Amino acid sequence: MQLTTAILSLFAAAASAAPASGSACPAPTRKFGIMALRSASPIHFASVGASQNGIALNLPDNKLDAKCTDGKARKDATFYIKDEELYLYGKGDVVQQFLVDRSGMGQGVVRYFTKGPTPPGGRLEVKGWAIDKNDNLAFNGTGLQACPNTVDGSWNIWLKVVDKPAQQEGCLPFTGRTITAKKPVQCTYSDYVPA
Repeated sequence: MQLTTAILSLFAAAASAAPASGSACPAPTRKFGIMALRSASPIHFASVGASQNGIALNLPDNKLDAKCTDGKARKDATFYIKDEELYLYGKGDVVQQFLVDRSGMGQGVVRYFTKGPTPPGGRLEVKGWAIDKNDNLAFNGTGLQACPNTVDGSWNIWLKVVDKPAQQEGCLPFTGRTITAKKPVQCTYSDYVPA
């Protein structure tokens, strides 16, 4: 009888020491890279990189200008989603967030910007990013496409809103498969600099 009482006392003590369900630590936000899936194409398995306020596949070396905590040049970018908003995984006080423009003027443009006190307005949208059960990224159910940059060989990424955004030829829809970053590196990505 005394042994049973002692065991019950131990269980009671362990239960009272465990944190309450409401005070548990939140799960860390998933950090991920994005890989293009488009069989038999020049973009199949290419990773998404970020430079000059845009995202692209097969970024050339002269656009690998992110400032990262590991000091290395990176062809791939690291992302996360919070409250349906897409961000680059950055460092310090610089928060870089994505916006899209699905209007007739924007035609599905995807850009990142340094977040300030006032969110973008008008036809610019920030909320609607999600990852489906197959780990594919979309914005309000709209997938991605890549359009060739004939100047540097990269492929600029747009939402699949129109077939030829900005009258670009040769655009390819692709599946944006998210890949969990096991050791994510914080980076600050470059802003657009006019030539």
